[in-house]
Amino acid sequence: MRDRIFISLTALAALIAAPVFAQAQKTPAAKSKSWTMPRTADGHPDFQGIWTNATLTPLERPAQFAGKATVTEAEAKAYEKSDLETNDIDNPEAPLLARAGSGSGPTAVGGYNNLFIDRGSSLAMVDGARRTSLIIDPPDGKVPVRADAPRPQRGGGANLERAAYDDVKRRPLSERCIIGFGSTSGPPMMPVLYNNNYQIVQTADTVMILVEMVHDVRVIRMNGTHKPGNVTAWLGDSIGHWEGDTLVVETTNFHEGNRFRGGSDKMRVTERFKRVDASTILYRATIDDPDRYKQPWTLEYPFVATPGPVYEYACHEGNYSITDILGGARKTEEESVKK
Repeated sequence: MRDRIFISLTALAALIAAPVFAQAQKTPAAKSKSWTMPRTADGHPDFQGIWTNATLTPLERPAQFAGKATVTEAEAKAYEKSDLETNDIDNPEAPLLARAGSGSGPTAVGGYNNLFIDRGSSLAMVDGARRTSLIIDPPDGKVPVRADAPRPQRGGGANLERAAYDDVKRRPLSERCIIGFGSTSGPPMMPVLYNNNYQIVQTADTVMILVEMVHDVRVIRMNGTHKPGNVTAWLGDSIGHWEGDTLVVETTNFHEGNRFRGGSDKMRVTERFKRVDASTILYRATIDDPDRYKQPWTLEYPFVATPGPVYEYACHEGNYSITDILGGARKTEEESVKK
């Protein structure tokens, strides 16, 4: 699905960036005495540059860390070592390979290996401490799903939920190269398996976030008003404003096919970007969806400066995999009928 040349370049960039990211994660996000907040011509903090949110910290807190929002360095290193070994995608017995849909054991096959993976190598560090979950509220680090909440629809949309994958429009959006998988573009902008790089460009009235995954581009309109509720977009409608040195972005009007974790049409995501030192943006996102959750819940993790450039992710609609998948399915059906 992806152009192999660009995959290799992107993977190489991830490998080059890894030591920088690892070093940044080993250093507490504290302001250097000599550091001065860079500002744009209009006086606001300058977020421009290339950043990564790759981290081994999971969305929800693992059972082994129940009741512990942070861990010691020794605990963190033990968890990181176990996670990286367990999810070694070059090992055919690794659970991660099975989750990637490639099977497991000696017969496993797949289109990825460790060269293509960019999950980071450490737990996220905030205020000098290693976090055990991206969720910071509720305090238990768990998604507060309502017991009566509708079941999330696979790929978004009622038709997609019922689909037997018999035509192109019923394939997942990321497989069709329409939008990145796992909410990598957001909002909220989540760390995923690879391509966790973002380039920010800002002007007085617009902030653009180019996402390395697929070809996603977020456009945040500053000090604007939301479009009518019936006007939706894959990444929603994002309106930004400044609260001191914090960029606050509110997003509504999500297309039903790309609402975070199967959210409702009432979903609202509020993001806060705060630059805390020369190499770190502290990112916080609150998801408010009364039809799905018992309460609003909040994620927080760092975006760390990383060398560029952001390479093209040559994924596009009309790629051969769609034809091959559907053609293979029809061939299998024909053979089944003959038997």
